[in-house]
Amino acid sequence: MGHFAMRLRYLADRARHLSPANLREFTEQVHRVSKAPTPVIIADMLWCSVRYDMGFRDYAVWDIRLLKGRERATWMTHPKSFRITKLLNSPDAKQLVEDKPRFYRDFADDIHRDWIDLADADTDAVDAFLKRHERVLAKPSNGFGGAGIDAVDTAGITDVAAWRDAQTERGQTLLEELLPQHPELSALYPGSVNTIRLITFLDRDGGFHVLASVLRIGNGGVIDNFAGGGMFTMLDDDGVALYAGVDKQSHVFQTHPATGVRIAGFRVPMYAEAVAFVERLARRLPQIPYMGWDIAITPTGPAVIEANHNSSVFQMKPTVSGVRTGLLARYRDATGLDL
Repeated sequence: MGHFAMRLRYLADRARHLSPANLREFTEQVHRVSKAPTPVIIADMLWCSVRYDMGFRDYAVWDIRLLKGRERATWMTHPKSFRITKLLNSPDAKQLVEDKPRFYRDFADDIHRDWIDLADADTDAVDAFLKRHERVLAKPSNGFGGAGIDAVDTAGITDVAAWRDAQTERGQTLLEELLPQHPELSALYPGSVNTIRLITFLDRDGGFHVLASVLRIGNGGVIDNFAGGGMFTMLDDDGVALYAGVDKQSHVFQTHPATGVRIAGFRVPMYAEAVAFVERLARRLPQIPYMGWDIAITPTGPAVIEANHNSSVFQMKPTVSGVRTGLLARYRDATGLDL
């Protein structure tokens, strides 16, 4: 499939799934920063979707209404990311990395946590697992974006067989222990494991590229995902947070509301080790050169949470960063694609 046909297919699919509630959310976000009338915003969104291959959420989250045309043209977008995935990643990429039990088995030495799959384990094995851990995460075996993840206190489980049946009915068939996180990250926010997302590309000559580096921070929940109520900020090449945190609704946090820790300037511990760790993982899957890696930093080093064959795109809002250009050139230079 050619680039143009892929663009049309992606835009048509997004249009079919766009709800009135989401459109209202996007236009309200844009209006808060631009004060433009709703019809003007919607018309400009449509123009940018065609001219710059840009999703409506991209337009809202990255303050595109405030930018000039030459600045808009520098932003990496989710439709462009989708094309990289389709053009360069293996067709079996999703099966290889987003089937979590398979991924955990393949990368058993790198996940650094105990886990069990309710679909395969008998009741005695599940009972033994629950007795080993006071609190566990229950998640779908093929979920994404933090959806369907709950923390479970195991002390209250008396009938393991019945509990297992209920978990299976809910689709939460994967159980895993909660990883301890590095004390410095716990000081930032202790209620979730705060992870880094490294979006990477492995080129045909074996060169390893970090396209974007993101610190994801929980805020009131057990997960740090942007879609699950958390916030994010961008990191520099040394693992230092460049800006304040931003959540899905474009709320800006100079300090974490739960701990008071300032976000801009926060240094991720063991960051260099995490980048080297991810490069080693990426080289094990050369057939999936474009990947988003979620990495926890434990007291003893990095651990892989999951890999995403079709990573979200992260860039910081110009109204927060003061930077009016995006990361498109970085993606183009690494992939060699005309995006």
